[in-house]
Amino acid sequence: MPAEPLLRALTRLRAVVLDDAALERAVASGRMRGQQPRWRRVELRYVDLKAGRHLQVTAYDDTQAHTANHAVGDDARAALDALLDEPFGNWHVETTTETHQLRVTKKGEALVHTAPRAARPDATPEAAEDEAPATQPRRHDRVKPRLLAEDDPVLRALGIADDQGRVKPSRQAKYRQVEEFLRSLDAAVTDALESGKLRTPTPAEPLRVVDLGCGNAYLSFAAHRFLTGRGLPVHLVGVDTKQQSHDHNAAVAAELGVEGSTSWVVGSIAGADLADALPAAPEVVLALHACDTATDEALARAVGWEASLVLAAPCCHHDVAAQLRRRPTPSPYGMLTRHGILRERLADTLTDALRAALLRQQGYRVDVVEFVESQHTPRNTLIRAVRTGAAPPAGVAEEYAELTAAWGVRPRLAELLG
Repeated sequence: MPAEPLLRALTRLRAVVLDDAALERAVASGRMRGQQPRWRRVELRYVDLKAGRHLQVTAYDDTQAHTANHAVGDDARAALDALLDEPFGNWHVETTTETHQLRVTKKGEALVHTAPRAARPDATPEAAEDEAPATQPRRHDRVKPRLLAEDDPVLRALGIADDQGRVKPSRQAKYRQVEEFLRSLDAAVTDALESGKLRTPTPAEPLRVVDLGCGNAYLSFAAHRFLTGRGLPVHLVGVDTKQQSHDHNAAVAAELGVEGSTSWVVGSIAGADLADALPAAPEVVLALHACDTATDEALARAVGWEASLVLAAPCCHHDVAAQLRRRPTPSPYGMLTRHGILRERLADTLTDALRAALLRQQGYRVDVVEFVESQHTPRNTLIRAVRTGAAPPAGVAEEYAELTAAWGVRPRLAELLG
């Protein structure tokens, strides 16, 4: 793979990214020697909006994600050209048929590797139609490559797939939830490893992962399977208050042959003792659909452990909703709380916004994203936090104080963090 002039390689890559019929995803990351791009990482893909097809650009700085949509044509070309001018050290581009890897050398030249994308053995006829490059629109809900094939032993052991390796009709929503969670986990882990915020695990010192409030551990086992499949040694601990969950999960782990790299603890999120399960504090903390303030307890424990990566999918937001009902609504926002359903939705948004602000004050970079479409579950918000240890951006504490004072609320997470 000989080096070539960088400008020539980027020009060729530009044409690939601007092909809206073929591009699946493009990612820019890293930096050239002695230079610093404006963004830490940028992701590009095409989406179909009511206004037509757009190039969606999600740019990550040290604290949050910034998403912008650019109409195909001059707008998209201008946005891409601005990114190509940035001194990124790596570009990864996936099309419907090929994968392109561009790396900038210390001498400022480009090393480019292009390989064909193998056909997915688990692709369905519907998926093939949905991804036809020239005829089908790119919808938000189009079929994506599977991260766990339908016949994966984990899905059979969990009762999501039948003995023939087909997802049961009644479990399609659960399967989609597992898939979308794994996509978020994959992106977060990759980002944290590339940026050095997450330790690269070894067989002697596997990645320490804890799932707080794991229940029957659908997502716990899926995460363990996926991460180990990526070549990352993992020891996963699931915590739940029910002995039944402990016994069920231990039996599934034995069936899958992963009892040596998993542990199950009976206890509360706030008080479970992990000393016998892990040699040190967890590095990755999962809290998926922990109800109401149980999510706050999970986030507080993650902060106390100084966990490198946190993924939390909140469920129910009764605490702040109850506080809003007890207090007069500040002017001029009375219409937002006059109707019960709007007040509940406002409480959801306000709760997670305050959680994100508190995590940022604790030295985390935070994104709040949708991890599964709302038609599959109303519990579709995911808080992703990566510990940077840096001082919070200026003004975060003041904005948080003003917001809580204006609405007269005191989040449970604030109390737990003191």
